Amino acid sequence: MEEHADQHTDELPADLDVTGMVGPYVFPDNSRRRIPGYTYLALAAATIVATLAAGDSAMVNGGLIVGAIGLALVGAYHLQGGWRLEVDEADALVAAIKAVGFPVGHASAQMAWRGLRSRPTWRILVYSNESPPESRGFVFVDGIDATVVACHTEARPDDDTGDWEPDPTTGSAV
Repeated sequence: MEEHADQHTDELPADLDVTGMVGPYVFPDNSRRRIPGYTYLALAAATIVATLAAGDSAMVNGGLIVGAIGLALVGAYHLQGGWRLEVDEADALVAAIKAVGFPVGHASAQMAWRGLRSRPTWRILVYSNESPPESRGFVFVDGIDATVVACHTEARPDDDTGDWEPDPTTGSAV
């Protein structure tokens, strides 16, 4: 199939496109969920008002009220899930370092959401600063108040050969 230059293609919104980014990346705030939440609530209210004003007819009936109630429930869910992200990845890393109890070398942060209310939570994977790392940890840090939700640390697992030197070409254990 041949593509044309004038054909529309999908693209990321500007605030999520990292190809043209200069400077530190700022994770998008979950509070953006409130915009569709208010939109759904306004649409539900308008549907209820229009249905009540039109009365009972073949085109407008009580089924629209049921649909509007469903839309209002979806809107309310969006509003309650629109948490403002107060903790950035640097603050989450500090909380994770305090929780694991060893000096950290390499680390990685990922945003996740937990629970029915979609509370933002940082998942931080940390390795101790030895070469090769002697310990590793996985820490969940709340994105609202920086409390440690869960923390698991362990010593480096020994392999069968006892040799854990990484292969310089692949980075995996030899």
